[in-house]
Amino acid sequence: MSVPSPAHPRLALGSRVLAAVVGGYALASVFSIWLSYLLPAELPEAVLGATLFSFAVYTPAVIWVFAAASATRAWLGLLLPGAAMGLMAAALQLGGAAA
Repeated sequence: MSVPSPAHPRLALGSRVLAAVVGGYALASVFSIWLSYLLPAELPEAVLGATLFSFAVYTPAVIWVFAAASATRAWLGLLLPGAAMGLMAAALQLGGAAA
């Protein structure tokens, strides 16, 4: 079984680099927002703790991008969890605003 090679390897590599830099940053940012709502601390401490922990999310995200079987799978592996965390953060924000 052979793995099909992309038509333009430079485009595939560029897509992965873009996914690692932009997608990884977006995932880490959304994770930081989501986690800041969940940490049991005052807002400044929760934001600081979530921001510090987001560095531990960014590194595996970059590794995932280059370990994925395809650039499409790499993008999906970043965008789907990011979208889910974004929706949960929005729900937590709306729930907190109503209380």
